[in-house]
Parts: sequence; structure tokens; C-alpha cells
Amino acid sequence: MARLFSGGRFSVSVAVWTCVFLIMFIYFFTYITEKTNGRLIHVRPNHLSVAYELEEIEEEPDFRLPSAHKRNPRAVKRKGPKKWSTVISKFLDESSEIHSMLFPDRSLTVGLKVENSSSSSSTGYFYPGQIWLDTDGNPIQAHGGGILFDARSETYYWYGENKDGATYHAQHKGTARVDIIGVSCYSSKDLWSWKNEGIVLRGEERNITHDLYKTNVVERPKVIFNAKTNQYVMWMHIDDGYYTKASVGVAISNSPTGPFTYLYSMRPHGSDSRDMTLFKDDDGIAYLIYSSRDNIDFHVGPLTEDYLGLTGVMKRILVRQHREAPAVFKHRGTYYMITSGCSGWAPNRAMAHAAASIMGPWENVGNPSVGGNRVLRLTTFFSQGTFVLPLPGLPGSFIFMADRWNPSNLRDSRYVWLPLKVGGLADEPMDYTFGFPLWSRVSIFWHKRWRLPEGWKNVN
Repeated sequence: MARLFSGGRFSVSVAVWTCVFLIMFIYFFTYITEKTNGRLIHVRPNHLSVAYELEEIEEEPDFRLPSAHKRNPRAVKRKGPKKWSTVISKFLDESSEIHSMLFPDRSLTVGLKVENSSSSSSTGYFYPGQIWLDTDGNPIQAHGGGILFDARSETYYWYGENKDGATYHAQHKGTARVDIIGVSCYSSKDLWSWKNEGIVLRGEERNITHDLYKTNVVERPKVIFNAKTNQYVMWMHIDDGYYTKASVGVAISNSPTGPFTYLYSMRPHGSDSRDMTLFKDDDGIAYLIYSSRDNIDFHVGPLTEDYLGLTGVMKRILVRQHREAPAVFKHRGTYYMITSGCSGWAPNRAMAHAAASIMGPWENVGNPSVGGNRVLRLTTFFSQGTFVLPLPGLPGSFIFMADRWNPSNLRDSRYVWLPLKVGGLADEPMDYTFGFPLWSRVSIFWHKRWRLPEGWKNVN
């Protein structure tokens, strides 16, 4: 026995595999149970069977680009080597077949007005990438947005950027933009049919010094409710037309449907801030998460009790990973976040992250995109995330909300809503756990057509 455990290779392997076994045992135990108010709740079979409907993997054929034509040598000498087309460049080219396929025309629309006039067979189904109409029959304008569930009215409110204006470039080769119209709000009981509640925070037409002056930038508005002050609080990315202000703005209202009163802007923690989001935890503490240092990393910090400012606490997370578009959610005590890479209007590969504390450290847990084809998975289904909405009746099930940006005509940008599931082993090596997958996998499932299963509202 002394020889067996005297620093030999066998003793090390036994110790390692023992640790692996214990970790896997703890993981699978926590996977099938959840702790709520000090008692263990086993996930019920009916919850699992309903959730499985959201996890079907739907494959798509690969995208095929037109075959390249041989060029005249004189043209090569005069114009230089041809820059070969990619799927992304075709996506951004409004005259291409791929662009037309990913932005189908108005003959293919989703919404109550259209369904009532034809057939009820598609009522309640989401069609990612198709035009989505409100209850008045107009395309929904709520981009880069988020959803607030108001418990008092048992209503969902969807806030987002209204981009129903002309697209133009403020500078030569500058980013595509529209003048600020304002932040729109839509209400719904079922997350499918949405009533337009109007513009709840309007842009400023005359005062050129105002943060909301039409040539400035308002992006990614998020609204949370403060139970202590009884106010609805909106935070958003505020910038100038050159994206040098890099600040956050704050507005308040006594009603979820506004109007919201704009208060001020600031650089949080003295840092530049671009893509941002809010997260309200179970204990009522709210946090601001934003990309900073020119999108090199994220910063996170708690808001003050009234949600109108920031405390002095801040942590840098996802350091030097160059991510943006954060969408944060929580499941069984673990915090998760979906982010995108930094590639302008062009879509890219999403990344899921996990942490035991919202203040970090955060670890990468892999590309969450499942199904479709390789290009769809590497482009987050040609979209960029903006929010993750929990489904209260289905533990571990969420809706991933994303925008399919159309930089040639931003008012025609589309919505990509897909089922998201937390469960199973992560597929990325961990940064702080010696490679052991302590976090669950995050999966966003591609579907051309899907609907929420019965029971998604029920909380047992």
C-alpha cells in the first residue's frame, strides 16, 4: 500500500477520476432537482414532455453561392484580383438571392390581422425572419428591445427602438442609421399578438443639445419596475452620431405605457458604454451590464435602490474578449449571458457564458446555436441577441429574442425569436474549473415555424 500511494501515477489518476465522479454526481443531481424556498422540487414529467417540443433539432440545407465566372486577364490586371463573395456579403447585399430569402416580402407576414383574414391554422406560431404585424396590421417596431412582465396587470410589455424612418449614412462609409423617432411599447397577454401602445419616449426635434435630438443615437432600451418607488425605470445606450459620447441614459414613468420622462445621461463608473442591458435579480437588486473600453470587455455593477443611478461597485468581466449585445438571465441560482462578436451590422457567432455570481468571474460555455446548418449556427441564425425571456411554466425554458438587422433599410429589420433551453453538458473548456463542465449547456433551437406549448404560463 505504501508503494501504491507514494506519489505514483496510479494514485494521481485515482484522485482525478474520483473528483470527476463527484463532480458529475453533483451535476446530474442538481440537473434533475431544484431548490426553492429551502425544499427540493423534482422536475415533473409533464414539464419535461412539454419542454421537449421546443428541443426538436431542425436541419436546413447549406447555402450555395453562385459559381464564380472566369475573369478576363486584362480585367484582373486593371482592377486587381476579385474579392470573392461570402454568404455574409450576400446577406448584406439587398440585391442578392440570399438577402431576399432571409428578408421575405410582405406576402409572408405574421400577426393577428393577417391570420384572421385567412386561416387560423398558423395562429400563435412564430416565423423567425418574417414580417411581424401588430394587432393594427402594421409591422412591429421594437428593435434592440426587451420585455417587462407587469405582475399587477399580468401583461407583457415589449420596449424597443422605433426605426420606422429613412436609412442613411451620417458620414462617408459611416454606419447605417435612422433619426431618433423614440422608444416604442407593445403589450400582450400571449407573447404573440401585440398591441401598439405608442411611442413612450419620444425623440427631440428642435433642441440640438438634447440627448434625444434626432441625429443622436438611442439603442437597446430596457425597462424594469421598482417596487419601492412604484416607478418604471428605463435605461438605454445614448450616443452622438459619431458614437463618441458612449453613455447610458435614464428615464422614468408611473405607467408601463408611459410617457417616460428623460432624466439624464452619464458614463457609468467613468467608463465608455455602448451595448448594454439591465438585469433585476430575485432579491430586487438590479444591475447594469455594458460593453466598455471600445468593446474590449464588459463592466457590471449594481444600481442604486431607486434604480436611477449606480453604486460605486463595478467589476470587469469577459476581459479582452471583444463582445457586445449582452442578454442576461438566471436559472437555478446560476447566471447566464448570451453575447455576440463585434462585426457591425453583419451577424456573427454567439457565445453563451455562465457564472455563480453576476459580478463574475464568467466562463464561456460554447456556441448556443443548434440546428439549421453550419452557416446559420455561425451567424446566430443571421441575427444578434437582445433579450432572453423566461417561460414561468417551463423550468429551464426561455425565449431568445434577437434582431436580424437590415442595414440597407433598417425599418425592415426583422425579429428572430427562438426557444432556448438550459440543460445538459457544456461543450466549451472551462476557464476556472480545470476543464470540468460545471455549468449546464445553453441551447438555442432553430425552427422555421414554432409555437409555445400549452402550460408555458402556469407556475406550480
